Amino acid sequence: MKQATAAAPGKIILFGEHAVVYGQPALAAPLGDLTAQAAVTESEAGSKLSIQADDLGLSLSLAEASSEGLSLAARLALDHCQCPEPDARIRVSSSIPVASGLGSGAATSAALIKALSAYLGCRLEPDQLSALVYEVEKLYHGTPSGIDNTVVCYEQPVFFIRGSEPVTFHIAQPFALVIGDTGIKTPTHVTVGAVRERWLKAPDELEEVFEEIGEITRQARQAIESGDVETLGPLMGKNQAHLQTLGVSSPELDTLIEAALSVGALGAKLSGGGGGGIMIALVTSGTSERVGQALDRAGAARVLRATISEG
Repeated sequence: MKQATAAAPGKIILFGEHAVVYGQPALAAPLGDLTAQAAVTESEAGSKLSIQADDLGLSLSLAEASSEGLSLAARLALDHCQCPEPDARIRVSSSIPVASGLGSGAATSAALIKALSAYLGCRLEPDQLSALVYEVEKLYHGTPSGIDNTVVCYEQPVFFIRGSEPVTFHIAQPFALVIGDTGIKTPTHVTVGAVRERWLKAPDELEEVFEEIGEITRQARQAIESGDVETLGPLMGKNQAHLQTLGVSSPELDTLIEAALSVGALGAKLSGGGGGGIMIALVTSGTSERVGQALDRAGAARVLRATISEG
């Protein structure tokens, strides 16, 4: 039986979220421990294409769902490969928490497009895959920065400026993060839209905040490339203060951040769209377990761990 499989990693934004939408840089890295997978298998003649995603509670035929994200991803793959709709079934699964700032939408789209393209015998380069996933991201997020699809599709740490070619950056010394999930699912387009409303009312004030976040992000890249991990902690604190000014943090995120810092995390901040979702804490081998336990006590819905390296 004809079949094809593919996977795509989640992603974590280290610095620069929200400001990246307004021309400032962001740093992000893939999360190889959290992935989305897709498998395409041949089905009976005349059945056309169907998509099943048990994690999302979805089971649909391509003809029935013209505006659903995975359906759009499949259509984009068919159009790019210039192939008719096959008689096949796509099964999608993911270990990435949904609507938590970890790139779940981009990863599931990327895995589906990669698997379906392989099934059709159509090779996609990372830039082509990223462009297709970005089209799906627009459906999910309205005005996405493009950072999720870039990191997920290139599968490398990226220094990203919207509208420019992505630049991979060197991680001189791997570093460890503990990720605290608030359990609150806040779609990125909601917080991006709220920041845009604030920007329209006070553009000069917010442009200054964005510029300061951009400078922090550049300093963070320099620290990562020189292996100066300890410098990242204070920079995370500064970035978080600006995100609070933008109104994208939340009491739940602030509680987890404070809990991590109180037991020795080198730094902590929200990651992603905010409003809910996740926070990240920079830890050492000696503080990782303690920080994780503190996040549990502070009400984290789940605690994850990641090592950020070259990928």
